[in-house]
Amino acid sequence: MNLWKIAWRSMQQRAVASWLTAISVGLGVALIVAVLVIHQVVDRSFRRGAQGYDLIVGAKGSALQLVLDTVFYLGQPVDLIPYSYYREFTEGRFVPAVRVAIPICTGHSYKGFRCVATIPDMFERLTYLDNREFKFREGRNFYAENYFEAVAGYTAARKLKLQVGQEIRPSGYGEVGKSQHEDEAFVIVGILEPTGTPVDRAIFLNLEGFFRCKAHQMGPSSEERMLRESEFRVVATSAESPEGHSSVLAGNGATGGSASEGTPSQESHEAPRHEGEDHAHEHAEDERRLSAILVVSELESNPQSAMALPRIINEEPYAQAIAPAQVVAELFDGIVGNVQKVLLILAVLVVIVAGIGITVSIYNSMSERRHEIAIMRALGASRGTVMAVILLESILLSLGGGLLGVVMGHTLVGALSPAIAEYTGVIVHPLDFQLAELILIPGLIALATAVGYLPALMAYRTDVAKCLIAAP
Repeated sequence: MNLWKIAWRSMQQRAVASWLTAISVGLGVALIVAVLVIHQVVDRSFRRGAQGYDLIVGAKGSALQLVLDTVFYLGQPVDLIPYSYYREFTEGRFVPAVRVAIPICTGHSYKGFRCVATIPDMFERLTYLDNREFKFREGRNFYAENYFEAVAGYTAARKLKLQVGQEIRPSGYGEVGKSQHEDEAFVIVGILEPTGTPVDRAIFLNLEGFFRCKAHQMGPSSEERMLRESEFRVVATSAESPEGHSSVLAGNGATGGSASEGTPSQESHEAPRHEGEDHAHEHAEDERRLSAILVVSELESNPQSAMALPRIINEEPYAQAIAPAQVVAELFDGIVGNVQKVLLILAVLVVIVAGIGITVSIYNSMSERRHEIAIMRALGASRGTVMAVILLESILLSLGGGLLGVVMGHTLVGALSPAIAEYTGVIVHPLDFQLAELILIPGLIALATAVGYLPALMAYRTDVAKCLIAAP
C-alpha cells in the first residue's frame, strides 16, 4: 500500500474531524476566490466603462469629477461649456482631429436614475467594451427630429418597469441635490440591451428636447453670457491665427470632411430651427450649455492632429481634455485596488487560521495514533516514511479543502451576481475564472507542509518500544 492510501485511510478513520478541518480551509479559499473574481470583473467593467471614446472635453476643474459625472453619471458637472464650443469639433478648427463628437448634458434624474441628454450618435457611432455596438432589446433609438423621445438603459428600465411608449418627466437638481423642477414629458422609444457599463443605469434624452424644456428657457444673464462667449471667441480666434494651433491640426493635410459629414449633430440641431408654432420653444444656441463632449479622435487617418488635440485644448484657459481610461485606472488602482488588497489579506489570514486548525486536528489525534505508528515502525517503516504519511495527510486535507473552496467560491459568486447586477449594473458570471486562482494550489501545498511539520515531527520521534509496551 503506498503512502497516499495510508494517509487517506487515516483521514477516513477520523472522518468528522477531517471534514470539519477541510471545510474550514474551504471557507477561506472560497473567500479568496470570490474576492479575486468579483474584483477582476468589476475592475474590467469600470475600466471599460470609459471605452468607446478617447477624450472627454469639459470645463476646467477636477478631472476626476468630470469622469465621475460623464462616465459613471455620478455627482454634478464640474462646470458648463458653451454649445458653440462643441461646434469647433464638428464644423470648426478641431474637425481634422475628430472622427466623432458627442455632446452631453447631465444633472437631471428620474426616480433616482440619472438622465443624460445627448444625440442619436451616442448609440449609432460610439461603441463599448472592445468595440461592441449598442443594441436595443425593445424599440429603437430616438430620432433627432423627434425632440421629446428618450432611450432607457437596461437596468433603469427593469427597476423602474419602463415600457416603450411610456412617458417620463425628468427632474432638474440644484446644488443641494434636491429636485428644483420637472421637465416636459419624454416618451420612451427604446430599451437597450444590457452592456455591463454605467449606461445600463441611465436614461438618455434627446438633447434638442432637453434644451426646449421650459426650465431651460431661462438662460444665464445677458452680461454673463456675453462675457463667457467673448472669452471662448478670443480663444478660438487666437487659435485660428497663422501662428495658432490650427496649423498643427491641419498638419497632415486632412480636410476633416469625413469627420463632420454624417455627424448627426448637424441633423439634430437643424430640425429645431423652425418658426411659427415652434418659435415659442426656440432656445438661442448661444445660451445653451453642455456638461461635456465625448470625442473619438481621428488617430488612423490623422494621428498628428489627433495627438495634438488634448494639448491644444488644455493650453486654453477655459476647457480641458482628459483621457478617461487613464483617470479611471488611477481611481481604481488608488482606491478599489487597496480595498482588494485588504480583503485578500483578510482572506489569506482566514486560510492560515484554517491551516492552524489542520495542525490542531492532527496533533490531537497523535495520542491515539502512537500505537498505530509504533506498529508501522515495527513492520519496517522508517522514521522518514512515518513523517511523510503525516505530511501527506495534511496536504490532502488542504487540497481537499481548497477544491471545496473553489467550488464554494464560484457558487457564492453565482449567488451574489443578481445582487451585484442590481445595485452596480456589473454583470458577474459564476464561471469567470481568474489565473490567480492557480496560485492557490502551490500555496495550499506549502501551507499544508508548514502546518503539518509539527505533528510529523512528533510521529518521527515516536518511541516504538514505549508505545508497544504501553498498548493494552
